[in-house]
Amino acid sequence: MDQGAVYLWQGRDGFGRKLSGEIRADSQGDVRASLDRRGIRATRVRRRTANGARRPARRIGKRIKASDIALFSRQTATLIRAGVPLVQALDVVADGVHNDKLQALVKDIRTDLSAGESLSVALARSPTHFDALYRNLVSIGEHSGTLESMLERIATYQERTQATMRKLKKAMSYPLIVTTVAVVVTAILLIHVVPQFEAVFASVGAELPGFTRFVLGISDGFRDHGLALFGGMALAVAGVFLGRRRSARFRNLLERMLLKSPIAGDILVKASISRYARTLGTTVAAGVPLVDALRSIAGSTGNSVYAAAVERLSDAVATGEPLQAAMRESGLFPDLMIQMVAIGEQSGSLDDMLGRAAAHFESLLDAAVDNLTTLVEPLMMAVLGALIGGLIVAMYLPVFQLGSAFGG
Repeated sequence: MDQGAVYLWQGRDGFGRKLSGEIRADSQGDVRASLDRRGIRATRVRRRTANGARRPARRIGKRIKASDIALFSRQTATLIRAGVPLVQALDVVADGVHNDKLQALVKDIRTDLSAGESLSVALARSPTHFDALYRNLVSIGEHSGTLESMLERIATYQERTQATMRKLKKAMSYPLIVTTVAVVVTAILLIHVVPQFEAVFASVGAELPGFTRFVLGISDGFRDHGLALFGGMALAVAGVFLGRRRSARFRNLLERMLLKSPIAGDILVKASISRYARTLGTTVAAGVPLVDALRSIAGSTGNSVYAAAVERLSDAVATGEPLQAAMRESGLFPDLMIQMVAIGEQSGSLDDMLGRAAAHFESLLDAAVDNLTTLVEPLMMAVLGALIGGLIVAMYLPVFQLGSAFGG
C-alpha cells in the first residue's frame, strides 16, 4: 500500500523553539496540516527523492535579475488567469524569454511540476532567485486556490521594490562617480603635469610662492607614495565590504552609522521604511497572520538595523502588544508611519494603510533623491573646479611673478 512520499520539515513550536524532522504524507499541504495539529508552525517543507537523498538545489547561477523574476511572476499570473494550466503556462513563459538562464530555470520548474511537485516546492530548489517570502506567498496561493492573484500581488510588490532600489542606487552612485572622477583627474595632474612645471621652475632658479611649494610637495608625495596610498585605500574599501559581508556586528555598526549620516541617512531611512511597509502590506493582504508576516519580512528591509527591529516587533506582537506600540518603542519609525499603522489596526484595514504608507514614503524618497541630485551636482562641480583651478593657479603664479619682475 502506498503511504505517500517522505518530506523533510523545519518549524517552530508554540514557544518559538526550532524543530525539524521528516514525515510521510501525500502532499506538502498534508505535512503542514499534520504539523499544525501538533502545534508546530512549519517554516520549510521539502520532499525527499526516491532514494532518500535530499533533492539538490538548482545551480542556475546568478545571471538572473530581480526584474526577470518579476516578469516571470507577471506572465505566469496572466496566463493562469486566462485559463491556461500551470504547466502549459510555464512552457509559454519559457519560450518567450530571451535570458537563457531564466529559460533553463523555468523549464526546470516545469519539470518538477510534471513530476507531481507543487510550485512552492519546485521554487524551493532555487532559493537564490525565490526567497522564503516569495515561496511562502506562493504556498498560500496554492492552498487557497488564488495562485494567479498571489503571483500578481508578488509581481507588483517586486516591481515597486525594484523601483525603490533603483532610486536608492541613483542617489548613491552619482556622488561616487563624480568624486572618483575628481580624484583621478587630480592624481593625473599631480603625477604627470605638475612635475613638468617643477622642472621649468628649477631651471629658472627663482624663489617660488608658498602655495606653489605646497602643491609641489603634494606632487612629490604622490609620486613617491601614490601607489601605497591608493593600495591602502583599496584595501580599506575591500576590508569594509568584506567585514560587512562576514561580520554581522560590523555590518550593524556600519549601517547604523550610515542611517545617522546627514544626507544619505535620510534617504536610507525612507527606503527601509517604504520597503518594510510595502512588504508587510503585501504579506498581510495575502492572509498571513501578522506575527508570521513580521518574521518572514525581516530580511526584506535591506538594512540590518531595521531587520533586527522587525524581528523584535514580531516578538512583541506575539505577546499581544499592538504593532503601532511596538514600532513606537523601537524608535526607528516616524510618527506618521506609526499613526497610519494605528488607524489600520483599529479599523481592520492594516494592509491598506501599510500600502498607503509605502506609497507616501516612496514619494518622499523620490523627492529626497531629486533634491540630493540637485544639491550634489553643483557642489561636486564646484569642488572639482576648485581642485583643478587651484593646481593651475599654483603652477602659473610663479610665471606671473616673474613677468611682473621683468616688467618692473
